[in-house]
Amino acid sequence: MERILVVDDEIHIVRLLQKYLAAKEYEVYTATGGLQAIQKVKDIRPHIVLLDILMPGMGGIDTLKEIKKIDSKIVVIMVTAVIDEELAKRAIQLGADDYITKPLNLEYIETCVLVKMIQLLG
Repeated sequence: MERILVVDDEIHIVRLLQKYLAAKEYEVYTATGGLQAIQKVKDIRPHIVLLDILMPGMGGIDTLKEIKKIDSKIVVIMVTAVIDEELAKRAIQLGADDYITKPLNLEYIETCVLVKMIQLLG
């Protein structure tokens, strides 16, 4: 089963995505911060990480860098409430595979995840 890790400091976002993606038959794991996300990546090796950019402590950009060091093949989709083109460009340059802005459109997220899974798993 395809594994997705949802990382966001806003617990309601985590629960929303977990419930929605689990209903679509994905194996969904969650983390509420960067350090916790890094440990989960090491433990479960998700196929895709949905990663918030602005989080207290270890932010999304630093978390992205660490995830890519662990396994560069893991697909990382950055998620943020801040529409910042420079931040988006930086995330892509550092290895992010996509960039989604909040408020979240669940159908769009599902489409992004599906496309990335097809690309990843063939």
